[in-house]
Amino acid sequence: QVQLVESGGGLVQPGGSLRLSCTASGSIATIYAMGWYRQAPGNQRELVARITNGGLTNYADSVKGRFTISRDNAKNTVYLQMNSLKPEDTAVYYCNAARRGIDAWGQGTLVTVSS
Repeated sequence: QVQLVESGGGLVQPGGSLRLSCTASGSIATIYAMGWYRQAPGNQRELVARITNGGLTNYADSVKGRFTISRDNAKNTVYLQMNSLKPEDTAVYYCNAARRGIDAWGQGTLVTVSS
């Protein structure tokens, strides 16, 4: 099994930046991709960004050009750099590990973008 621990959420003004971190432990070799999802009240949980073991990335159209996903394999950690934040980015952000087996999810970290 895989365990994920997230950090980095908080309150930020529109136009500001935050960086989320997600560190994995356990059966790391079973993971083939990691990503960030978010869910706001009344909304479906949506994919924000994803990165494969080969380094391929994809982003939601709403964040493309503003968010960047990256990884540090030595630390088993994935990051989400969020720039030019907008109020509509407000949500609980969840780290996900896609793997052969049951996917792992982090506990969620709240990002609030407000003046």
